[in-house]
Amino acid sequence: MKGHTLRITQAAAIAALYFIINFLQNLLLPGSTSLAIQFRIAEALCVFALFTPAAIPGLGIGCLLFNLMSAGSLPLDFLVGTIATLLSALFMYRQRQVKLGKYPLLSLLMPVVFNGLIIGWELTVYLESPLLLNMLYVAAGEAAVMLVLGSALYFVSERHAGQLFGR
Repeated sequence: MKGHTLRITQAAAIAALYFIINFLQNLLLPGSTSLAIQFRIAEALCVFALFTPAAIPGLGIGCLLFNLMSAGSLPLDFLVGTIATLLSALFMYRQRQVKLGKYPLLSLLMPVVFNGLIIGWELTVYLESPLLLNMLYVAAGEAAVMLVLGSALYFVSERHAGQLFGR
């Protein structure tokens, strides 16, 4: 595939994966993808932003679609959650060359920071619970996903980047 078509295809595949993983997780473990203590397994897909800029719109669209379809989402989560995911992916992509040895720690922490701040604020607005506690809960769940599942996905993807991302 050529450049533009490849990126559109990658973005669509990433969006579909993000949506499907969250949908299945929410079906099997109701509530685990929303509210204060969340553990969205699909957030590990953010590591794809380290390999292709197509991951940025792909993750954003996948997040938007899931949040629009999820009964557990807060009223403006389709907008607020999508912004958090887009910012996370964008900053991951921009920091992709910064590594500790071969480990992109700074990039992997971007979803922790953006989701912790933005979703933590959103939960405080809607649930009227303590801001710092909400930020901590969201950041902790995000850190677990990114530092465990995201790290594993990163190293597997790095080994197969040519096949997965057309490099």
